[in-house]
Amino acid sequence: MEVKPYKHLTESKKNQVASMFNAIAGKYDFLNHFLSLGIDKYWRKKTIELLKISHPRIILDLATGTGDLAIAAVKLNPEKIIGVDLSEGMLLIGKSKIEKLHLQELIILQKGDSENLIFPDNSFDAVTIAFGVRNFENIESGLKEINRVLKPDGTLVILEFSMPRKFPVKQLYHNYFKIILPLIGKLISKDSSAYTYLYQSVQAFPDQDNFSTLLTQCGFKKVKYKSLTFGIVNIFQAEKSIQKG
Repeated sequence: MEVKPYKHLTESKKNQVASMFNAIAGKYDFLNHFLSLGIDKYWRKKTIELLKISHPRIILDLATGTGDLAIAAVKLNPEKIIGVDLSEGMLLIGKSKIEKLHLQELIILQKGDSENLIFPDNSFDAVTIAFGVRNFENIESGLKEINRVLKPDGTLVILEFSMPRKFPVKQLYHNYFKIILPLIGKLISKDSSAYTYLYQSVQAFPDQDNFSTLLTQCGFKKVKYKSLTFGIVNIFQAEKSIQKG
């Protein structure tokens, strides 16, 4: 079942997601850190650490938003990081952050569609995504496109929310995500749909095993995942399979 931010609109999910993030861009970073109690920084750190062993030189960060994961990837000492996002509002804030850190020669942010990338085949050593796969209009299409632009044996790491399975975290998380988080998000961002959509999109996202299977079906190998913070998030890691013949 497809979940869209604004149920009353007939626009595509892709356009609705772009509009939603444009609307909340100014408050996005604050809400991210506030609503996660700052743990989101730890999650991104752990995601980037998985790439240390492969030493990627050229990195693509999809659904880059305001660039937090791209900025975290600087620790890998790559030659270039390209961040792509649908939302111009998020990218403007990201570019401002990058300029303040004097990283504009290393990190390039640009508007683009993760399901229809402009880059040639086999362009990147690594692709990263934080909290963005849920927002793809067609997840399978997006994963296949990522596979296309990755170099042979290139690495994909995905940080994504999930529904915890164990009591009492499952119940506490459910109430927080369904009731408290949308209320706070509405009060601060003034968008009544954005944080309701967050809960609904997490519920609709495939669980760990099903998403791992989907990655394999889309041309990835060595698929594995790690759950963090009582199963609130998962980090998926996979490599591009080399097609023979």
